[in-house]
Amino acid sequence: MDEKNQKNQTIELIKNRRTIRAYNPKPLSQDEIDTIIHGAMRAPTAGNLMMYSIIQVSDQKLKDRLVKTCDNQPLIAKAPLVLLFLADMQRWYDFFRVSNVKEKCNKIGREFQTPQESDLLLACCDALIAAQNSVITAEALDIGSCYIGDIMENYEIHREMFNLPKWVFPITLLCYGRPKGDKNKIPLLTRFPKKYIVFTNQYSRLSVNDFNDMLENDPRKIVVKEAENMGQQLYLGKLGAEFTVEMRRSVKVALKQWLRED
Repeated sequence: MDEKNQKNQTIELIKNRRTIRAYNPKPLSQDEIDTIIHGAMRAPTAGNLMMYSIIQVSDQKLKDRLVKTCDNQPLIAKAPLVLLFLADMQRWYDFFRVSNVKEKCNKIGREFQTPQESDLLLACCDALIAAQNSVITAEALDIGSCYIGDIMENYEIHREMFNLPKWVFPITLLCYGRPKGDKNKIPLLTRFPKKYIVFTNQYSRLSVNDFNDMLENDPRKIVVKEAENMGQQLYLGKLGAEFTVEMRRSVKVALKQWLRED
């Protein structure tokens, strides 16, 4: 990286961003909250359709309940700001309804389709890009953040909690707050070597030697008692864990609801 880029403030924010799970209890100002949300809303979006919505979760009872429904994470209850990012096709299809789009399609012989899997994926992209924009905006204000992917679990409960209609899916929850203590004392997590993540023109699968080299400097230790190596540890501790099983069940229920024809 050249000297000019090394001094670029935005690049420095991205390079040094850490997940913050312990917060100073001091509330964020309304101006700070507005700035974070404005940053989210300035994110790139497919066709400028903004296929997402954001719910600011300010009710302490809701935050306390989210602690339990999102795999027992106390930081949610203590975060000064909690934002729920939603993949949202409901808004547009409500607009299409009042615009008589289905009737127009029938009149001109064009098939009218309700949202499909591709629409959900595109809306999720929109919501997650907005979420990350909010994270970088918060960093610029010296406000830390933490993603809570567990919001995809317990779909039925979260749908009821936030009055989510059919074509709205909770893709991520974000907690924000000023770090409690010096965030620079939190070690930066390592990333895998670029050569195993970034390819040219086509995908490359990795060999046993590649995996050994990729994980050589990974600080994670084997903590699952059944595991004998890193692969077993990562699967049993993450992808085979109870919370992942619940997330998979929950997403299947959400997909079935999304695609259901009334």
